[in-house]
Amino acid sequence: MEEAGREKDRSVVVVVEDLGTASKDTVNPSAKSTRRYPLLSWTTILALIALVGVYIFSVSLKQNGMLLGLKQTDMIEKEREKLCQDPSIPVTEIPYVHYPTPDTYSRKECACTPVRFFAILSMQRSGSGWIETLLNSHENISSNGEIFSIKERRSNITSITKTLDKLYNLDWLSSAAKNECTAAVGLKWMLNQGLVQHHEEVVEYFNRRGVSAIFLLRRNTLQRYVSVLANAHDSKAKQINGTHKSHVHSEREAQILAQFKPEIDTKKLIADLKKFDKLAADALLYFKKTRHIILYYEDVVSNDTKLMDVLDFLRLPKRKLSSRHVKIHTKLLRDHIDNWAEVNSTLMGTQYESFLNG
Repeated sequence: MEEAGREKDRSVVVVVEDLGTASKDTVNPSAKSTRRYPLLSWTTILALIALVGVYIFSVSLKQNGMLLGLKQTDMIEKEREKLCQDPSIPVTEIPYVHYPTPDTYSRKECACTPVRFFAILSMQRSGSGWIETLLNSHENISSNGEIFSIKERRSNITSITKTLDKLYNLDWLSSAAKNECTAAVGLKWMLNQGLVQHHEEVVEYFNRRGVSAIFLLRRNTLQRYVSVLANAHDSKAKQINGTHKSHVHSEREAQILAQFKPEIDTKKLIADLKKFDKLAADALLYFKKTRHIILYYEDVVSNDTKLMDVLDFLRLPKRKLSSRHVKIHTKLLRDHIDNWAEVNSTLMGTQYESFLNG
């Protein structure tokens, strides 16, 4: 009996020891884990949170700074408008009247001279260079040329709007830039220079900034085609003293360039003429909700008072306008196309037949 009691006590001790061992096996590793690994994990997490926090703060600070800058600029413009408000300007015209504050100089006594924003929208060899020089002969107009001929300026809509902002803030310096009393500032913009490609954003910009569009088109696109081909030839041949000239200022230079007669590929002629028509039609459709005027080259050639309509459109005083440009192709089309008989046969009986009389 006594022996059985001792055996029972030993078994209790063993059980207790086993429990103690089990307890050590289960508790100790857990204790180590809570003391070391979570600490490292929490440190890493806290470091990541801190980095994210710093990044968000920096981005927020930058955005707030930009917004603050925009708000300050907007406030300055609105204050300028209040100071310069002219009661004689109709309410409907106010969105198109601006009082820029250039970063590069002060407008001084002209600070309250209202400025109109415009853009001459056209296609190459449609007379836009000639029209622009005529407008620039007006003492209060500054049209700054084919700014978007440089690809980087039209690579995306951000580059486009940045360029336009600089131009319309009167900070774009060119040979056409007038003094601080400029009353209308603009550019010459070809339809294939990002204008149609980004038409939605450009239309939104024009409407938001109050930019007026002057469409300059040619009715006879066959004449334009001849001019395009002749200009492309001279860019390689450089017929005037080894220099390429898109526009000339003397009869002698015009005669030299007119001597070249391009041969037109009649297999794709009609398709090309349709492509020109579509480009112009699409542009007119896209910009129909902007303030615009449509001008045809042929009308200006036959009636010089047509440009007075443009001055009225820009709300500028009428002045006699002049240009040094000399027309290159002055004869009938038959005298400027090398394979005239083939072209004549191709267009006869088509919607473009009337072009042959140009």
